[in-house]
Formats: sequence, structure tokens, C-alpha cells
Amino acid sequence: MTKVVYTIVEHDGGWAYKVGDVFSEPFATHDKAAAAARRAAAEQRVPGRTEVIQYEDEHGKWHEETARGNDRPTTNIVDKT
Repeated sequence: MTKVVYTIVEHDGGWAYKVGDVFSEPFATHDKAAAAARRAAAEQRVPGRTEVIQYEDEHGKWHEETARGNDRPTTNIVDKT
């Protein structure tokens, strides 16, 4: 199962959460960034519909596969302050 980690960090004169190397928009306070991370993490766990998806990989090759709506990641929030 995939695990998505949301990390609360100081960023761009305020606070943000990041997943991997990608930052959220900046928030004025740590509490607002943490609340946004909790919302985003909760949304990741919500099951959806099973659908056929198409995507292009890093080599320019297109793929088609079925994405199961109940195949959701686990999430965790880490506070680096």
C-alpha cells in the first residue's frame, strides 16, 4: 500500500505542508498549514469510483490501466517544527 507523508514546514515567509518535494500554498500560521495538511490527508483516504485511466510516463509512452476506487494510500502528518 502506498503511504503519503505530509510534512509541516516553514516556507516562503510563512508555513506550508509538503509531499515529497512539492509545497502547498503558503499559510500565515503554523496552525493553518497543519489544518490544511489534515484536510488534504483525509481527502487522500476517501474512496472513489473504479475507472480506466490513461497516463504518459517519463519516457513519453502512454499507458492505460484500471484504477480501483478503493485503492487508497495511508497518510501521515509530520511536524518538523
